[in-house]
Amino acid sequence: MQTSSPAQFSLIEGNDNELTFKCAGDWTHDVLLDAEKKLSALSDTYNSRTVVWDVSGVGEIDSAGMMLFIHHYDQLQANQCTLIITGARTDFEQLYQLLRQYVIPPVETNRDFRSRLLRPFTTVGKSVSTFIEDVLAFLAFLGESFLAFMYALCHPLSIRYDAIIKNIEDTGVRAMPIIALTSILIGVVITYQGAVQLEKFGAHIFIVDMISISMTRELAPMITAIVVAGRTGSAFTAQIGVMKITEEIDAMRIMGFDPHQYLVVPRITALIIALPLLVIFADLMGLLAGMFISNIHLNLSYSEFIHRLQSALELKHIVIGLIKAPIFAWLIATVACFRGFQVANTTESIGRYTTLSVVNAIFLVIACDAIFSVVLTELGL
Repeated sequence: MQTSSPAQFSLIEGNDNELTFKCAGDWTHDVLLDAEKKLSALSDTYNSRTVVWDVSGVGEIDSAGMMLFIHHYDQLQANQCTLIITGARTDFEQLYQLLRQYVIPPVETNRDFRSRLLRPFTTVGKSVSTFIEDVLAFLAFLGESFLAFMYALCHPLSIRYDAIIKNIEDTGVRAMPIIALTSILIGVVITYQGAVQLEKFGAHIFIVDMISISMTRELAPMITAIVVAGRTGSAFTAQIGVMKITEEIDAMRIMGFDPHQYLVVPRITALIIALPLLVIFADLMGLLAGMFISNIHLNLSYSEFIHRLQSALELKHIVIGLIKAPIFAWLIATVACFRGFQVANTTESIGRYTTLSVVNAIFLVIACDAIFSVVLTELGL
């Protein structure tokens, strides 16, 4: 079976107020998504321009593709644009004539004034609508993932333990060098900045309190989660996105395999296991860096640092940091997998949704950490 090539649309800015629209690929209902988005963004933007619309590169075209063409053709005419169609084949013209008689032309209005007046409200409305759609889709994804986890708990033999171990290696073991470097640098920065202020009051011993509590309770979990979101979250999204483009996920569904069971559960489980271990590793690296810089900059011996550390660092600070880690891991892995399943049938969408995955995951990690801080402070912890 021959698959359709995605509909493609490009814009070329010319001279003398002239634009060139170039269409390529198959303009059929199943591959129109990206072209429709680009056309919608452009047809409301340009007014009183000369548009040369080249359709010579169009392969197959059905009624959906032709109606999309007619709709934006009329939209540009309503915007006082002059349109010149080039490269139209006989079958294109015949389908155009067949469908044109059923299209009601848009009512001409003062587009310049109306578009400028309503454009901010239109933009806000589209953004709100897209946000609501994403939230509803995310909630549906959470429901499917929850059912997959419940099935895995009820059927332990169905769990892909080899995939979990492989993901732990990718997300945990291979992330240790960058986590170590990041934690050491954070420890160095905190120690240097704190030492400058504490030396003014002769209270340099309290640098141990500052570095130990801030690293174990706040900085190590959050910085580690941010690094993992950028490194592992983007990888999860790209992996699932490529599988979606190559139709591997569709093939899994056809064969009766649940993609959530085989793709989502192992990744989320692996990251929930790996991230707390990475946080412990980050705590150690940060404290070692702080101890080393304290010895150099403040002449605080290693024995004094360790002795003060035993009295300054309470167990609750370490536990709070470790409690945050699996929650951050769940947020990162869930968002990454969700964005991966949203990838469309184009390579361009992989980059778009990978970026969204990282941005969303980092935002949720910081927001969740802020909620933790407020709640724990109110509870006196």
